[in-house]
Parts: sequence; structure tokens; C-alpha cells
Amino acid sequence: MAAVDDTPEAGFACADPTGDPLLRTRFALPARPATFVRRPRLTGHLDQALATPLTMVNGSAGAGKTLLVADWASNLSRPVAWLTAESTDQAPGVFWTHVLQALRAAGVPVASEVGSPAEAGRVGRRTLTRLAAELEGRDDPTLVVLDEFDRVVSREIAEQLEFVLHHAGRGLRLVLVTRTEPLLPLHRYRASGEMTEIRDAELAFTPDEAHELLTRHGLDLPASAVLALVERTRGWAAGLRLCALAARQVTDPHAYLKQFEADHSAVADFLLAEVLDRQAPGTQDLLLRISVLERCCPDLVNVLTQRTDAEPILAALQRENAFVHYLGHSWYSLHPLFAEILRAHLRERFPGLEPELRSRAAQWLRRSGALPEALAQGAAADDWEFTARAVVDDLALGQFFTGLRSDDLSALFERMGPDVRGPAPDLVRAARELAGRDVEHGLAHLHRAEEELARDGATDPAAAGLTCALLEALAARLTGTPGRAERAAEQALALRPEVPGHLLDEHPELNALLLTHLGSARLWAGRFEDARTVLSTVAGRPGGAAMALPRWEALGHLALIDYLNGWLGRAEHKALAAAGQAQRYSLPQWSGAGLGALVRAAVLIDRDELDEAQALLDEAAAAPLPGEDPVEEAGRVLTRGRLLLARGDARAALAAADAVVPAVEGSPWAEDHAAALACAAYLAQGRPESACKAAERVADRRAACTVQAARARLATGHPEEALALLDDLPETGRPGPAVTVRATLVRAQAAHRLGDHTAAHRLLGRALLDGRRDQLRLPFLEAGPWIRPLLGTGRLRELAGGWLVPAVGHGQPAPPVPTAQPPALVVEDLSAREHDVLRRLAEMRSTEEIAADLHVSVNTVKTHLKSIYRKLAVSRRGDAVRRARDARIL
Repeated sequence: MAAVDDTPEAGFACADPTGDPLLRTRFALPARPATFVRRPRLTGHLDQALATPLTMVNGSAGAGKTLLVADWASNLSRPVAWLTAESTDQAPGVFWTHVLQALRAAGVPVASEVGSPAEAGRVGRRTLTRLAAELEGRDDPTLVVLDEFDRVVSREIAEQLEFVLHHAGRGLRLVLVTRTEPLLPLHRYRASGEMTEIRDAELAFTPDEAHELLTRHGLDLPASAVLALVERTRGWAAGLRLCALAARQVTDPHAYLKQFEADHSAVADFLLAEVLDRQAPGTQDLLLRISVLERCCPDLVNVLTQRTDAEPILAALQRENAFVHYLGHSWYSLHPLFAEILRAHLRERFPGLEPELRSRAAQWLRRSGALPEALAQGAAADDWEFTARAVVDDLALGQFFTGLRSDDLSALFERMGPDVRGPAPDLVRAARELAGRDVEHGLAHLHRAEEELARDGATDPAAAGLTCALLEALAARLTGTPGRAERAAEQALALRPEVPGHLLDEHPELNALLLTHLGSARLWAGRFEDARTVLSTVAGRPGGAAMALPRWEALGHLALIDYLNGWLGRAEHKALAAAGQAQRYSLPQWSGAGLGALVRAAVLIDRDELDEAQALLDEAAAAPLPGEDPVEEAGRVLTRGRLLLARGDARAALAAADAVVPAVEGSPWAEDHAAALACAAYLAQGRPESACKAAERVADRRAACTVQAARARLATGHPEEALALLDDLPETGRPGPAVTVRATLVRAQAAHRLGDHTAAHRLLGRALLDGRRDQLRLPFLEAGPWIRPLLGTGRLRELAGGWLVPAVGHGQPAPPVPTAQPPALVVEDLSAREHDVLRRLAEMRSTEEIAADLHVSVNTVKTHLKSIYRKLAVSRRGDAVRRARDARIL
């Protein structure tokens, strides 16, 4: 470690060539305060300095460079020659006198032949040559630290230092502690791997290091508070320490550090003195002006400063570590604390200039295509007319509804006062209200904007018209007025040719949202194929994150159409694809987003997987918005009703069937399925006459309703009438298995009632074949007791085994009913799907393999496993299989 001998015999020179005394403090290792935090990750990196000729620790003011190197040097077992440079060391003779004295002060012998500079302005070549030769000849390299080397700006001294470093070879290890890049040929050392570097990013304190620093200052803060402080200071050592010192003086340090005003603190004093005041007046003015920007480039800076030399100034500030960071591609940013302090200084020195600067920046950013930053600057300047017009004219208003920047945009315009008038501000207000599902206020703003557009030419009429069409379509969807949505779509189609193509390409979400709203309105009207046409266009269109929410909603609506038509497999596939969009892009659960979950729940109900269906319904109900569109509300009510009925609560199911979904116009399919639900509930209560009345008024409109009406007729003892109804099924499209299986079961039961047992067996076999692919268990459970004896016979036993009833071995009798009593050792009976999972579990398949085999998600399999463990009263896979075998489930 370095040592300083105070005796004259130690070889101390008394003065430099100018006659000024040599100050011993410049040769001593700086003392570390009691609050100093040792950072092994950095001292370990510095150990590489012992193996490379040159080491550079380069960081901004207060980054902790000097104390880091001093701490590392104090723990070495070898001498360290330390010199703290001064701005007066620009004369070569003065500089080298101090270097030689640093060597002697550390106990490193320097032969008298080396000599010492006699003149301040020069040093003899002989002195440098002999010094390099003496260092090169030593077995152990000499370690020299030049602290604050950024103060030495003489190119001559840099060339001399490079000469000694090069010719000393392995005999010298030079460590430069600096704020700027030294004038040495660093590229050569980097290219040859002979240089160790620690820079600003590595010097920044980690959260763990910051926590230790704050603890040493007597502050005990939660990890979240420490992390927030590190983010605000970017791990800047001096900023953390100054904040800690200030926080110790207040009664609530946590609150102070959470909201301290940087511009009225010791941090401001430090940065103004150490960074701003060191710059030339023109550079100071530039820094003050760019403090209003999150990031900047030379062209933008020239606009704000009204000069043309921003590029070299920014590059120089970045090289000097003046809290200006290079982001790449000619873009820079200020350290956030430094920017905060500069903005306060700007307001003090130039009152009223900040809004003007921000307005200029907003104009430039918009022209450059950086719309989000332009909007932020316009809002900060309180230039609401510009900001609102930019959103509308750039077709960006659809981003209120995509889930990506929705919250940011809404918060941005929250400060826009009611005194700001015009079509663009009112369109923004309408979008904010409709995004929050406040249709009444949203429409009021929308209609005022449309009236203003008719007489105000300031806003691009085509862009504004497209925006109006989007909002009109959304309002139509939310209010259940399909005709209004059609008119909005026609308006948009007429306006599209008048809008620049590049804007349409940059904002594909606007048209996708409009088509999604149109598709939802058509679905509400019962025009399934017309709805499928526009929704498929959205679902199949690429576009990345901007298109994620429209695709999500479109897939959910398409899934519902498939489900309503009885195609459960297709519906589930689309619903899972919708869930994949949500997971991939981390979208919020907005209206329409829960539709996929509702469809999956409805499919699970048909499979008699009621616990899983309940979980999905609860998930779909967690949407934070106060209102929903009628399609989703109807889907939620009907699915909950079907679940209640499947659980045996017919009274609650009837209440769900009678629920009124708010909408201007009624929906034929919602009314039909409500009637079908009521019919099924009456049948469950043993009231077939009421069931007939509920179903017959819609029996001729939808196949599913016709099937329910036939079930009701059969329950009243009229099998021939039931068959006649089924023979006249509506030809509105080929229904899927969820409808045809129920219809076939009604035919089978009717044949059984009429004594045609051969036909009953044949029809039941067809129903089992059709239902097996989609695991349609509920229709068989709803069929009643007549089906139980048949499922235990011959071919029907084989068709039902393994998915409707537990599989049986060869020669064993089949269980007589689809749902058996819980066997011994089982807390609760397993569902049919849980049997599927359990059998594959016994085959030693992984969770992923089970999911792939059953065509479900891994999370669904995990849910089944938890339920199986609970019902079997075990906690592990092996125990579950053993318990199941003991109970003769496997």
C-alpha cells in the first residue's frame, strides 16, 4: 500500500521547478469515510489492472471513482504511487516532478541518474528515457495511480506519458482516474487486450449496494423505496449519498426520499457547481434548453438553441461525462436528476421560456414522426389544440382503445380543461369517455365535434371523419344499435381514399377496431355470417402489438359464433388463440377481452367440467371497466345460467334466463338461448308444460331451440310430436355436434318410448360417436335415467367407456350410469375429464404431454391435478395413482 514518509531523508523534494512547494496531500491515498461501501464486484474488476499496462476508471463527477480506486489500492500488498492531478499541472516539468515525487513518496526507489526537471515548461528526453528503462528493468511492476487526470489537458504530457508507458513494458501499471477520455492512444491498448476499463454504467450502485449505503447512514428503508431511489438517481454515488445525508435531517426519511425536490437540495448544488458551472456560457445555455426533452438529437437541439453546432457540443459533453448519455443513432439524453435541476434553473433564469421551447420541440417531433414525444411536449406546454389535433390528424386516436398506450393517452389529456374548444379536443374527450364506457357523455362530445367539423377546417376532415366513424361504431356496439354501426362503416369506407396511405399503414388498429365493433354489432343482430366476414379479416391480419387487442376481441367473437352454432372444438380453438394474444402482449382485460374466457367456460360446462368453468367465469368477471357491450353481457348471463342449471340450481337458472341485457335493440340469438335455458330449467324442475311454452315461441328460429322444444314435447308424453319438430329443424346453417348430439338423443329417447329399441340403440351409438370427439358429457347426463341401462350393453359400453363412464377391462360389467358414487378412499367423485388426466398420469406422462394429448393448456392440466389431489386426499402424483388403484378407479 502507499505510504508517505515525512522525514527529509525519504527523498522528498521541497518544490517544483516554479518554486511552489510539493503538497504531501497530493501523494496520499484519499481517506474513505465511515459510510463508505466496499464493492467487491468493482475491486475484483480492478484486480485486472495488475495484469494490463493501462487501466482507466472513467466516470462522471461524484460517481465514486476516486474512493473506489483508493480502497482497492489500500488493500494491495505492494506500493502504490498516488498523484492527484491539478489544473496547474499543464507544464511538463511541473507534471513530471510530481510523478517522480509520487514514486518516492510511495517508497518506490528512483535512481539519481533519472534526475528531475529543472524547468517548468519542459522535461528532458533523457529523464523520461532513464525513468522508463529503470521501471522496465524491475522484477515487480510499479503501480502508479493518476487521480483526476481529466485536469491534465496537455497533449505534450499525454505523448510523454505514452512514451514512458510503452517503454517501461511490464515494469509499469498505470491507472488513470478521470472524467474524460485521456489523449492516449486508447484504441491500441483496447485492440491488443492490454487495457482494463471501468466506466459510468459499471460504477452505478446496484440496489443492494445502495441499500448498504443507506444503512450505513442510519436509514432503514424497504426494498421498493431503495429501488425507486436507485432508478431516480441511476445509481449515481454522490446523489445517493447526498440524499441519504439530507434524509437523516428529517422526521420521515422514507417520505423525503420518495418525493424530495432535487432542485432544492445539496444534489442541485453539487451538479450546478461540478457540471454546469464548468461549461462555457454557450454550452450552459444549450444544457438548460435541452432539459425540457426526454431525449434529443443535434437537429432538435439546433431548433431549440437557434444555432448550428449542437452535434460537436453534445459529443464533447458525452465524452466529458457531463451527465449527457449517448443513446445511439445520434440521440442523447440527460441524467434525469440533472435534467430536473436544469429545468428549475431554466425557469428561474428565463421565465416563460419553457413552454415556448416545448412547443418548438413538439412541432419538430411531430414532423419527424415521433408522435408520442410530440404529444408529451405539447401537453407539457399546455398547447392542447396542437396536441389534440396531432392525435386526430395522425389517426392515432384509436390508441385510446388498443391497451398499449391507452392509460398514457388518457392521463396525458386529463389536464385539458373545458375551456379548450374545437373538433379535435372534443373528439379526444369523446374517445376518453367511450374508452371508459361512459356512452352518454362520450356521445355528447362526439356530436359536438361533428357539428364543429362542419364549420371548422382546422382539422383534417378525412382523418377526423374516420375518427368519428370509429367512435360511432363503438357507441353502436355498446348500445346495441347495429344499423348505426353499419352507417359508421359506410362513412369510413367513403373516407379512406382521402386519407394518406402511409397514415393508414402506420395505424392499422383504427380500421381493425372499427371492423371489430361492426362485427360485434352484427353478431348482436344475429347476422352470424356477416359478422364472421369482418371479424375474420381482423383476426387474420398481422400487425404486431398494435393489432393485438382487435385480434383478441375478434377471436373471442368468432369463438362465440362457433359456440352458438354448436361447434365446440372450433370455438375452444379460437378462444385459446384469443387467450394467447392476451398473454403474448400482456393486454389488460377490457370489454370483449373476457369473451374468450366465457366461451371456454361454456365449452367446459358441456363437458361437465364445472369447477374449471366456474374459475373461467370468475376470470371473465374481473374486467375493471364499469360497462360492457351487450354481446358479452348476454354471453355472461347465459353461461352463468347454464352453469347454475348444470349444478342443479334450476331456480337461479330461470332467473338468469329472465335477466334483461341493456340494449336499444334486442338480439334474436340472445332471446332464443334465454328461452332454451328457461325450457331446460323447467324440465329440470319437472314442469314440462312450462318448458313447452318457453321453447315453442322460438322453436322455429334456431336449431338449438327446436331441440329444447322437442325435449319438452317428449317430456309431456308426445314422442311423435318431438320427432316431427326435429324433422323440421331450421335450415339456417349446418349445426355442430353440441346441437346434433342433443337432437340425436331426443330421437333415441323417442324411439325408446315408442318401443323401437333397435333404433334407440343405433341413435344412441351415433350420439356417442359424435359426442366423443368434443367430450360432450352434459347432454348424456341431461337425458335422464332411460339412458343408463343402455350404456352398459355391448357396443354402447365400448363407445362410452373412458370418457363418459370409467373404462372397464375385458369381460367386466360396465357401470350402469355415467356418474357413479364415489368409491372407497375417495373424498369426492372425480369428473370425467379428471379421469382422463388420471389415466395419463398413471402412464407416467408429463404435464406437457397430458396437455398435448387432451388438447388443453398446461395450466388447465395443473388445475385438474390440484382437484384430483384434493379429491383423493393426496399431495403427490405417485400417491394419487396408488390411491386411485386401491379405490378401483384405475
